[in-house]
Amino acid sequence: MQLILLLTQQMCLYLVIVYLLSKTPLFKLFAETATRLPHKIYIYLIFSGFCIMATYFGEQTNDAIANTRAMGAVLGGLLGGPVTGFLVGLTGGLHRYSMGGFTDLACAISTTLEGLSVGIVGLYLRKINKSELVYTPLLVCLVTFSAEMLQMGVILAVAKPYADAVELVKQIALPMLLVNSIGAALFMSMVRDQKTMFDKLSSAFSTKALKIAERSVGVLSKGFDQESSTKVAQIIIEETNVGAVAITDKEKLLAFIGIGDDHHIPGTPISSQITQDAIEQNCVMFADGVETSYACSISAQCRLGSSLVIPLRCESEVIGTIKLYEPKNKLFLNINKTLGEGIARLMSNQILYGRYEQQQSLLTQSELKLLQAQVNPHFLFNALNTIAAIIGRDPLMARKLIQHLAQFLRINLKRTTGLVTLADELEHIDAYLTIEKARFIDRLSVTISIPESLHHYKLPAFTLQPIIENAVKHGTSHLLDPGEIEVTGRVQQESLVLAVTDNAGLYQTSTDKDQSGLGMSIVDKRIKNLFGNGYGVAVLCEQDSYTRITITLPLSTTAHSED
Repeated sequence: MQLILLLTQQMCLYLVIVYLLSKTPLFKLFAETATRLPHKIYIYLIFSGFCIMATYFGEQTNDAIANTRAMGAVLGGLLGGPVTGFLVGLTGGLHRYSMGGFTDLACAISTTLEGLSVGIVGLYLRKINKSELVYTPLLVCLVTFSAEMLQMGVILAVAKPYADAVELVKQIALPMLLVNSIGAALFMSMVRDQKTMFDKLSSAFSTKALKIAERSVGVLSKGFDQESSTKVAQIIIEETNVGAVAITDKEKLLAFIGIGDDHHIPGTPISSQITQDAIEQNCVMFADGVETSYACSISAQCRLGSSLVIPLRCESEVIGTIKLYEPKNKLFLNINKTLGEGIARLMSNQILYGRYEQQQSLLTQSELKLLQAQVNPHFLFNALNTIAAIIGRDPLMARKLIQHLAQFLRINLKRTTGLVTLADELEHIDAYLTIEKARFIDRLSVTISIPESLHHYKLPAFTLQPIIENAVKHGTSHLLDPGEIEVTGRVQQESLVLAVTDNAGLYQTSTDKDQSGLGMSIVDKRIKNLFGNGYGVAVLCEQDSYTRITITLPLSTTAHSED
């Protein structure tokens, strides 16, 4: 009875150590399947240490040591597999052998066999897809009991003299069988509880994240604005049950749902310093209201008491924030902190995907329009008719027109939708205008006033030609008087500004994109997608007087390099 109490004290010491260990991140490794080498090494070190400690703290009995060493070997084998279990048992056995006594060899052999045999049991359970049984305290108790029975058999078979071995087994068998079995089961019970808690948290986290992802898919891909942000904020607050959810861009509040929505008004500028810091520093900011004070920047009566602000990133640029709040009477849960960061990544990816989809859609649309323009049937028909009319009276002129038509078609076929130099664009325009001026004879004059110093700047292909074609097709061709088109270029405030002006003044806003020829709106969208909303196409029209189309491009992005 006394030996049972002594071994129980030793077991309790281990369990206290295990309890303290359970408060560290390292304890999570016990709840994972040991498949990686660092994991196995960690298990080997921990349970080898238990074996050695158990031997040191064991109770001397008839020139032998009664101890709880078997717990380390058994648990090492179950959690780490046969190789790890063998090494744990071997280390514990060799240490026991170094302590001497008539059971030293028997204990060394039995401890090694315990680690190896139990490791094989654990491996077998994993192979038949029943690895969860490894964490069952009852199974661990039975396995440890069997391992200790094996140890008693080895002592009887190896220890000499046999009579002393029998006497020793009579004294230590029951205490060691009971204490080691119960201790291993209690240890695994703690591991199982931790594993269950981790699994529940992971399941809850995954379920919430998947629901949010499922409900919000496609919302932000249509645009990062007040309408889409409000929809996403409503989804998040329904799934997380936090006090409030807010979404901002870099300047203003786009959406606010929850406590405090009476004074946090969408569309108002960002007033919170913590939000501004998150945007400027591109990092997560957390004010729990305890260690880091939090106070609403708008209303002193606001019931919100803590805030988590996470930047929304599109590639490497911060484009806004998502903010989760809790009221003053509620703590901010760690799972909501982690979930908030996951939601921010999800939203950032959706916004990035939306921009990518928009660019792809516009690019495809532009390419289709431009492919149609490569062999514009109206232009080709008019050009051939013009050549046919001229060829009889002026064969040389007809030959030149055919050459210009061939050059125009060749440029169309060879040109990509990427960036070209302004000189290349002007060459394309010259081939087009030569044919058009021959068609209208003296009823069309074109003046191009762009300094040669600007010819090396780059711009998207098919930027000027569609605009000039619109000026002819929808402008000067409808005049009774001679049509005049002027093309100018200049540098203004770090921008390249090109302008196409006709003297028709017939421009009309229309929802029918065909009314803009190849699509002035497409040219505008292409430029905005490439360079930002600060650039693009602007129209100034004075009816029956003039129409001026201005194209603005950034100098820093037009890649001015000598070709």
